[in-house]
Formats: sequence, structure tokens, C-alpha cells
Amino acid sequence: MKETYYITCAIPYVNGAPHLGHALEFAQTDALARYYRAQGKDVLLQHGADQNGSKNYKKANELGKSPQEFVDEITASFKSIHKALNISYDRFITTTSPEHKKSAQALWKKINESGAIYKAKYEGLYCVGCETFVTDEQAKQNGGICPNHSQPYDRLSEENYFFKLSQYGPQIAAAIEKNEFVVNPDTRRNEILQVLRDGLDDISISRPKEKLPWGVPVPGDSDHVMYVWFDALINYLSVIGYPESPDFAKYWPAQTQFIGKDILRHHAAIWPAMLIAGGIALPKRLHAHGFITADGQKMSKSLGNVIDPFEVINGYGGDAFRYYLLRHVPSGDDGDFSWEKFENSYNNELANDLGNLVQRVASMIARYQKGAISSVPDPEHDSGPYHEAMENLQFDRALDFVFTQIQSLNQYIEQQKPWEVAKEDQLHLAEILGYLVGSLLQIANLLEPFMPTTAKIIHDSFDKEIITVPETSLFPKIYNHTQQ
Repeated sequence: MKETYYITCAIPYVNGAPHLGHALEFAQTDALARYYRAQGKDVLLQHGADQNGSKNYKKANELGKSPQEFVDEITASFKSIHKALNISYDRFITTTSPEHKKSAQALWKKINESGAIYKAKYEGLYCVGCETFVTDEQAKQNGGICPNHSQPYDRLSEENYFFKLSQYGPQIAAAIEKNEFVVNPDTRRNEILQVLRDGLDDISISRPKEKLPWGVPVPGDSDHVMYVWFDALINYLSVIGYPESPDFAKYWPAQTQFIGKDILRHHAAIWPAMLIAGGIALPKRLHAHGFITADGQKMSKSLGNVIDPFEVINGYGGDAFRYYLLRHVPSGDDGDFSWEKFENSYNNELANDLGNLVQRVASMIARYQKGAISSVPDPEHDSGPYHEAMENLQFDRALDFVFTQIQSLNQYIEQQKPWEVAKEDQLHLAEILGYLVGSLLQIANLLEPFMPTTAKIIHDSFDKEIITVPETSLFPKIYNHTQQ
């Protein structure tokens, strides 16, 4: 039986179009899934859409649409970018689906049976944009304004159900310190450990249905729906059929969960506490990626610097965009996108280094050997650093390794000068070209998690008896923005 490997992606809150941060996380999860599939593992990659909550309900009413109609339209745009980026997810879950509601209510009941849920009147500060409550201390640190949405917090007073989050901090911290629940990178690990050591507060986990009729009903109380963040986290279980499906027993605990650093507390404090209360094992690893700025500035509509992922994909292709996100955005840190940086990367690294190499090797084989290769050796390149980087989720370092191989192969051609060897030593020429083909096929294997379409083109061109020259360059040089 194959070893299972369950990878999760933080389901986007579908109240607006996909942005660069979504594309980054989609590409990261897909790269890891493709890598482990190639290692022979039974991989399950989850994606989905968070459709509940007051923000979506309010926006739908403003547009004169039903909440379901509104969220389904936005969800379709996320499925479109999945397709454009060639994301190979295995399961897709929405928080309004019957399957999710069933799992969310089952876990609520389990947590309630443990004595970790109680009802009380609550008064606190709430950000509609984040769909989250904040403590008075947090609000004070932010000057009373949410830093993510530049909006003042609302003060709410209502009777809600509460989760005894405060009692789980020491247990979660111990699991992190023992590496039973790995949080990386280290900056995020240190951050959440400090939060846990400072102590957690109990949290509200429901909203009155009279104020928000859009959500998962609380079991046994038709007057309340689950707080959007509480039910959204459960998608990682509902997508594998918690609690009854054999897939739950097969795939849980998740090996790697991907999130953005802004939702670290939800995933490294609230989520593990919910699992502990429900008697469920913790995930093995939580990876928090950073943000992407545009030309060094935070993207915002007011600044007019928001980058549309579809514009990049339509202009340069999904593989080129995946490549930039995975190599030029540090895997566990913040990164930057500018059209100049992107086009320099595209033209110099993809067009010059990789595209020209493929075209050059295929053309030499066609010219000197009528497309035939008698023998393709398996180059004995040490790919240990690549595999180590992939295991550690250092996608940028893994691609650095691949492109070092590509540059070395270009240097090998210049050193060997096949065009000179062709004049006097056909046997040696065959050895040179065979080595180039073997090396390119190995490079294609290493590139497949990152650039699946490109890897397939290289295999289709070279992994056969008669090698064909690609009709066009893999990456024709383009200057859509920097020369305007």
C-alpha cells in the first residue's frame, strides 16, 4: 500500500477576485503535491472556498443577489485560476455544501461533549473585513483600526457560544516544542510560541441567526449559526469525510498545511485546540508563507498597483507565472512582484537559459544525426540538494538547483563545441548529444512540480526514437510592460 500524503490549502474567503497571494499558495501546494506523486506516494491535495460569513451575506444583499448566487460566482473565478495555473487538486470543498455542514456539526458535537463549549454574553471588537474578533489590547496596538482593512473595529454585544481556547495553550506549545506539530518557518514558530506563552482567551464561536442567517446551524440551537472562522477550519476534515468516511482514517493527520502568515493564530492556536478538544490528532506540519508586494509597496486599489494574476498568465503563460512565484518569492518570507523583475526573469532565465537550451539541443540532433539518438545515458547528477529543499518546502532553493544544472549544460555545450566535433568524430558527437538529452530529461523531471507544461514539452520532444525540434521557442521573448 502506498504511503499517504495529505496537503491542504487555506480555502480563500470568496468575496473578491483571486490575487497574487492566492496564486502563490496554489502554486506552492501544487508543487509539493506533484513532487510527492512522483515519489510514488498516495497524495491528496485539497482546495476549496470559504463561502459563509457576514461579509458575503452583506455584499450579496448590496448587489441584490442571493448569498449562494454571489459566492458561487466568485468561487468560479477561483476555479478559473486553478485551471490557468494547472493546479492538480484532488478534492474541492465549499463551506455551504451538505458534506461540510455535516462534518462541522459532528465536530461541534464532539467538542461540546468534551465540555469545551459554553454560552455567555459577549461584548467585544470585531472586524467585518477579517471576520474576526480582536482583544482590546490588540485593538489598542492598532490604534483602533484594522491594519488589513483600514477600517475601525465595530463593538458588538450579543449572546454567543464560546470555545474554551484558554485551556489548550500549554498543550499546543508543548506539541510545537517537541516538533510533534511543526510550525515553519522559524519566525512564525517563534511568533506563535510567544502568543501561546502569553496566554489565550476563550473565543466566541457563534453568531445569532437573527443577525446573520448565513452559516452552518449550531447543533441543537436553531437561533445560532457557527462563527465563520470556526466552521471554515473544519473544511480540512470535511473534504475527507470526517467522521465516518474511510478517507478520514486514511489521510488524516495532514502532513503539510499551507497558510498565509496573517492567519497564523487561527491555524496554530485555534485549529489545534479544536482538534485536541475533538480527540483528533494534530497535523504534522504547518507552513506559513509571506505576502507579496508590488514594486516594494503593499498592493491596494487606492494606489492603483494591484496585479491581476490573470493578466500575467494571459500574457506569459501559467508555467512562467508559477516559476516566478516559486523561485523569486522566498518560500517562507515576503516577496515582491514588479513587471520589470518578472520580465527580466522570463527573458533571461526562461527564454535564454532554458528555452534556448532546448531549441539548441534539438536543432543539433536534427542537423547532425537526422533526429536520431543511439544512446541516452542516465547522467549521474547528484540531486540531493534539490530533494532536501523540496522536503523542507524551500521551493526557491530547489529551483536554484535546477537552474544551476541548466546553466551548467549551456556551459557544457560551449566547452564541447558539438559543431566542431561533428566535422571529425561522429562517435564522440553521439556521446555529447546523448548526454545532453539525458540531462535535459532529468531536468524536465525536476521541473515537473514547478512547470508541468514545460516539463511535458521537453519529454515529448526528447523521450522518443526520433527527436523533434519544437515549432516555436518554449519562451519567446516578450516585453509587454517594461518597454511601453
